Amino acid sequence: MSDTMDRIEQFRQMAEADPRNELGHFSLGRAYLDAGMWAMAIGPLERAIEINPNMGRSYHLLGEALLQGHENAKAAEVLTRGVKVAAARGETLTQTEMVKLLQRLGASIPQEISSGGAQQPVGEGQVLCSRCGRIGAKIAKAPFRNEQGKLIHDKVCAECWIQWIAMGTKVINELRLSMNEPEAQSVFDRHMYDFLNIQP
Repeated sequence: MSDTMDRIEQFRQMAEADPRNELGHFSLGRAYLDAGMWAMAIGPLERAIEINPNMGRSYHLLGEALLQGHENAKAAEVLTRGVKVAAARGETLTQTEMVKLLQRLGASIPQEISSGGAQQPVGEGQVLCSRCGRIGAKIAKAPFRNEQGKLIHDKVCAECWIQWIAMGTKVINELRLSMNEPEAQSVFDRHMYDFLNIQP
């Protein structure tokens, strides 16, 4: 349990050091949920949505936390908003998980899920970005020579990738990650996927 509490403390410090750091709040909320402290998870996850309302996973986890606290009406409202966000952004897995929770609650499913998400024309050298939800310039070349690099190149715009580079530095510094250790690389990658709103 001490390892879990250490993670919670690290993310708490990250969120407090930069109140606009959506990743810090999101990670803190998820860490509380992982520790079974669902009531504590609600505030950070609400803050993450307030900072970035376009991240379907935040709605999913907040819905889970609210359900644990038997706040079913509020959970249904959050999950309904989350399904709409996920549908518009093509976050199929997250959308499916939230639909299951809504069905469990006996709540109605938003019609947006049948629309297949936003159909926007993407031009040459552009990408419909998984993070910002807008069409933007692609990264000049894949950032890594592996499947991870290809995924990022196909899903993330250049502007959001630059934002991640700055955020990634914060993650390394504030979590004191030693990047030559496999576990540290795994933690770093998890934060990167969360920030970029992509699923490996």
